[in-house]
Amino acid sequence: MSNLVIDDVSMRFDLPGGGAVQALKNVSLTLKQGELMSVLGPSGCGKTTLLNILAGFLAPTEGKIKLGDKRVTGPSPERGMVFQQGALFEWMSVRDNVGFGPSMKGMAQKQKREIVDHLLDVVGLSQFKEKAVYELSGGMQQRVALARCLANEPEVILMDEPLGALDALTREKMQGLVLKLWKETGKTVILITHSVEEALLLGERLIVMAPRPGRIHREYNLPFADMGVGRDLREVKKHEDFGKRREEILSMIWEMEEEIMGGAEQ
Repeated sequence: MSNLVIDDVSMRFDLPGGGAVQALKNVSLTLKQGELMSVLGPSGCGKTTLLNILAGFLAPTEGKIKLGDKRVTGPSPERGMVFQQGALFEWMSVRDNVGFGPSMKGMAQKQKREIVDHLLDVVGLSQFKEKAVYELSGGMQQRVALARCLANEPEVILMDEPLGALDALTREKMQGLVLKLWKETGKTVILITHSVEEALLLGERLIVMAPRPGRIHREYNLPFADMGVGRDLREVKKHEDFGKRREEILSMIWEMEEEIMGGAEQ
């Protein structure tokens, strides 16, 4: 099994005029293969910095990341990224976007076509494969982004606010799709979000981070992601424990925001 290990990671950004910002400090955790983890926290707690380190876009100033027995030293197809905006090639068709990774690997046309057709069927876009990306809605573009990520067969999927720009109804449908893909593929998934409800729905593990410096403040193990697979997510939200956890975490993050604002006013 390829566990993802975050081993005592710290990240400091030196400022041009002197001084530094400690974005992360002594962050450690292990994700087992196939786990789904959501990450919450107030602005400035280092959520996106941590995700960029996991992706290999940033090198930590201290500590290390390992996937299985390999140390992460840069970007790799083993770790796929889905951004808030799909980062798609808008001039290409849906089919060509999803098949871009396999094409770069030199995959045979027949095999590539089979993979692309299968993934577009999985994300519900079979009828749109020849459309240009710019012709699609935001939700459909995020479905393309998910399919393109999966086409590279990553072990880990990293998601940075992937549903943040969608309307409420589309967002709920996409949350259901994320849960479906997680269960069917067995991928390890890490999702950054600012929505407490989304973090509760999409995290069998939920990490709340605190700022100054960015660190793990609280960790939860939750049943709601498993409960939500193939179910109406609005029914999951009605669960008594869901409401209790939501209020607990909202209060926790609100207190952190109050401390940040109080510090900024001094």
